[in-house]
Amino acid sequence: MSDRFARDPATAVRGLSKAGLVSCFKTAAAWWRPFCLGVGLQLLIALSMSSASFAKVKTDFVFEKAPSPSCHASTLVEAQNGDLLVAWFGGSEEGATDVSIWICRNSHNSWSEPSRIVTEPGTPTYNPVLFRTSNNLLWLFYKFGPSPTSWTGGYLTSTDDGKTWACPVHLPAGLYGPIKNKPAILSDGTILAGTSVESYHSWSCWVERSTDNGRTWTRHGPIVVPGVERGIIQPTIVPLSSHRLRMFVRATEQIGQICYSDSPDGGLSWTAAKLTSLPNPNSGIDAIKLKDNRLLLVYNRSRTERTPLNVALSDDDGLTWKDFLTLESGPGEYSYPAVIQTSDERVHITYTYLRKQIKHVTFWTSEVDVR
Repeated sequence: MSDRFARDPATAVRGLSKAGLVSCFKTAAAWWRPFCLGVGLQLLIALSMSSASFAKVKTDFVFEKAPSPSCHASTLVEAQNGDLLVAWFGGSEEGATDVSIWICRNSHNSWSEPSRIVTEPGTPTYNPVLFRTSNNLLWLFYKFGPSPTSWTGGYLTSTDDGKTWACPVHLPAGLYGPIKNKPAILSDGTILAGTSVESYHSWSCWVERSTDNGRTWTRHGPIVVPGVERGIIQPTIVPLSSHRLRMFVRATEQIGQICYSDSPDGGLSWTAAKLTSLPNPNSGIDAIKLKDNRLLLVYNRSRTERTPLNVALSDDDGLTWKDFLTLESGPGEYSYPAVIQTSDERVHITYTYLRKQIKHVTFWTSEVDVR
């Protein structure tokens, strides 16, 4: 009976008495019980593991009501009092003349309303970058102009942790400041701003270096992939030791992989760029050196799309990487991450969410990393 029921349950029950039906279903229950329990147990384990992992990753959006139809290119910095400041550019669409720089403050786990901090009359703004120099001056660099091939750099500063800001200053031609990612601040206070130039059919990276807290700058580079004209932009720089530095850079689809370059002398000279093992779809990245000396990098794990958005760790200065967290994997655009580690050792990441929102993610690597 049990073999027949298992093979063809519909035929097996025809013509059975009530007692026969009861016996038949008891047999079926006994036959299926181990399978159901096994599958149920596996599902329960999978769900509990997923909940345990993601319960420790906290996410929210920087604003509830968008101040503009489109937004992109966030940046973040920790204030001296522990607040978190996040800025981005937003307007009707990227490149429109109404695009301005906006900012929010997170204080005691509550976000302020967005406020417009920079507007350049008649032209769009782009790529704000927040950071603090060793003298605790807060900076916000940005770009403005018709397009990346013809934009100009600007900045404004704050002496009260972003509560008020000085008037914008426009940089002289040839200087851009950090083009997308926060600068590296060395132990002696030297600022290394990773920048890049997007000329017609020619992309390359540079480093703008200041030893006097941003009063004067020198340029170092170009850094290129040999033989590739339209190659790399938007460096993110991490220190490896007292004088050794490594930059990771965005690459075009022709290259298709994140590249890196090294400096042995505190950013004065740089090697030609080489390929890492990580894919890149011509989209922004960001990296930090954690307090435990590992490197953490946020990037789109694709050669063609700005999804998924992943977090990877390296314990050998970026020669090899291990993905340990996927921030987004759905269709659409999840891009242009910015990442810092705050004084409490928590990692904070912000990124563009479908060009409609700025998403914020925070976690301790010790709680989500499996080594």
